Order: sequence, then structure tokens, then C-alpha cells
Amino acid sequence: MTTLPTAADVLQGYWQGAHFADPPPYLDRARELSPVLYDPPSGMALLTGHAAAGAALKSPHVRTSKYAADPSLASSEAARLMAPMMLFHDGASHTRLRSLAQRAFTPRVLVESREFVTGLTDTLLDGAARQAGANGGEVDAVAALAVPLPVAVIVEMLGLSGTDADRFKTWAGSVADLIGGLNVPPERWAQVEADAGAMRSYFRTLADDLRAHPRPGLLSALAAAEDGGEHLSGDELLANAVLLLVAGHETTSNLLSGSLLALHEWPEERAWLAEATEGQVGNAVEELLRFLSPVQGTARFTAAPLTLEGVALPPGLPLLVSLAGANRDPAVYPDPHTLRLSRENARTHLAFAAGAHYCLGAGLARMEAAVFLTRFLARFPEYRVPEQALTYLPNLTLRGLRALRVAL
Repeated sequence: MTTLPTAADVLQGYWQGAHFADPPPYLDRARELSPVLYDPPSGMALLTGHAAAGAALKSPHVRTSKYAADPSLASSEAARLMAPMMLFHDGASHTRLRSLAQRAFTPRVLVESREFVTGLTDTLLDGAARQAGANGGEVDAVAALAVPLPVAVIVEMLGLSGTDADRFKTWAGSVADLIGGLNVPPERWAQVEADAGAMRSYFRTLADDLRAHPRPGLLSALAAAEDGGEHLSGDELLANAVLLLVAGHETTSNLLSGSLLALHEWPEERAWLAEATEGQVGNAVEELLRFLSPVQGTARFTAAPLTLEGVALPPGLPLLVSLAGANRDPAVYPDPHTLRLSRENARTHLAFAAGAHYCLGAGLARMEAAVFLTRFLARFPEYRVPEQALTYLPNLTLRGLRALRVAL
């Protein structure tokens, strides 16, 4: 006789990463129990329903969790780096930080960046073709394409030196571990702490320098932006520049590599995309965001009593908001585990979250993905993904392939 999982089992398993190997079936089981899975003794709730997740993200009674380092690490370089990020602020302080950053992240910036993204994509595709030619026709699409493209784009947009791309790529991985790493070994934490110190050292005097000597790029714009005469402090500039770096790199890298794998697994959709108009390509990117959910979830807590989908939740309750679960909710998306690039309501996904913390870089990610996929398919229409063991980074927040061998 098979014992059915209880709410406590599912919650505990989720928190320990039991869903990492294959998230959709695990999240389906959770949603079947309840789209708002709450077990009072477990002290947390898991939201896998689209309506519940969206309502929580938009509710004035739900807050982000402050960056909660272990008490012994409260004075660490890592904690000092993360605490000023707008990701961990609500209310007036979040509004101030976001409004300053948003003034530097205008639609005009995206339009001006498209030409750079297109040229860089073509250069990387040339390099990938050379690597494949020297390696039996295969290349690691993560290392050769999915990582360097968004790293170079965000470094360029921030106005930093292109020679720093490798350093920033390393730093972004460390911040990703700080945000959602699971079972990170002590030696890795030591490296993360060292990287946090290096980041703070690099950016420490940058705010004043950029105000005194402006140069093109978002960092100068962030440093110069003011609200009622108030600027970002040095620590705030550092933290939110790092946030833009990670958000503009890790999530987009995961979207690009995941898209190549998904399009290989759904050849009819790939053929449709190869012939798509610009508007159809935009919709395809939305469906890939829904299907892949590069940001798997986010953490919140209730600041007041809250009822979601008929489930009463007490104040102070941690909420595990599964964006991946919401994006595969059959109540919103018929045949949710089917990739359908023409899906009419694809844009209703929660891949960029919702509410006050809706992703600031959503437009950039959409543009990069559209340019990359269009150029890649035009250059390598017959690409294949050979059979291989696929592994993903162990992270509760971000889901990304470690590597993806592609035959060009």
C-alpha cells in the first residue's frame, strides 16, 4: 500500500530541495494537495497556484524577507553586501531605492542596447562555431553563449570595463549562492565571503568617483540619480549594482540555455519559431519564460492575517512562493507541461514576479532572449542536443544548467 505524501512531507521536501531533479511533478503534487499548502506545525506555506502566488506578490499585507544571514554572520562582508539591496526592502525604503534605479533603466537604454546585443550575439556565435569545429562539431552552449552574452551586456550597460567580465561572472555566482544556495559547503561559503569583500572593495569609492567624473552607463546614472536631493549611498549603489549584475546575468543565462534545450525537445515549436514574425518571437519568449521559470521561486512573509484561496494564514508566516508552480498551473494554462510558443495567455506568467518587486530588468531579458534565439536559429537551424546527463545548480531561487553540449 502506497502512503500518500502529507502537507508536512511536501513542505519539508521542498525546503530541502527534493524538487530539484524534476520540479514540475513535485509542484503538481503540492498543488493537488492545495495551491496554498499550509501545515501549521511546519511553520510555512508553499504557494503553487497562479492566483494565490499573484495575490500574495501584490498584497500590501505581504513583505519580502530581510536578508537573514546566520546570526554569527550578521557582521560578515556577505551580510553587509546584501542588506541594502532593494530585493530585501519594502515600503518607503524600497520605493526610494527602486525609483532611483528605475530612472537609470529607461526604455531608451534598451533601444540603444539592442545593436550592441545583436553584434555581441553574432560574435559569440562565430566563436561557438570555431569551438565546435575544433571539437567534433560540439560546443558547451552554457559556457560559450548563455553565460558570456548577458555578462557582457550588463557589464556594458553598467559602464564597467569589459576586462572585468570574468570577475563579475564569478561574483554573480557567489551572490546567487547568497540568495538561494542550498547545502553550500563551508569552503564555498569562505569563497563567497571573500568575493563579497572583493566586491565591496571594488565599489567602495565608486559612487563619489562617478559623481565627480561621470561616464556612460547605468552606474553613473545610478550614482547621479537623486530623489528630493537624496542620492544612493556608497553601500546602496554597490548592493543594487550587484543586484542588477546578478539579475541581468544569472536569470538570462538560465533562460537562454534552457530555451535551447526546450526547443530541441519540441521540434515543431522550434520550426514555428524559425519562421516567426517579430511579434511572434516576442510571444515565444513569454512562453519560454512561463515554461522554464528561470527564477523558480521567491520568499515572502505575511505582515498581517491573510486569506488566500480560502486558506487563513497567520501574520509572520514565511511564504514560499513557487513561480514555477504558478507558471504550470492547469487552471490558467491548459496542458501546462506542453511548450506552445503561440500560447495566447503566455504573457500572464509570473516569471518576473509581480507587484512592487516586479523585475526591473524584465525588458532587457526579453530583448536579449529575442535577439539571441532569432540569430541562433538563423545561424544553426539544424542544431542538436546530444544525449547527455544534465545537472542543474542546487539553488532554491534560480534554476540553471551547469552545461549543455550542443551539436552545431
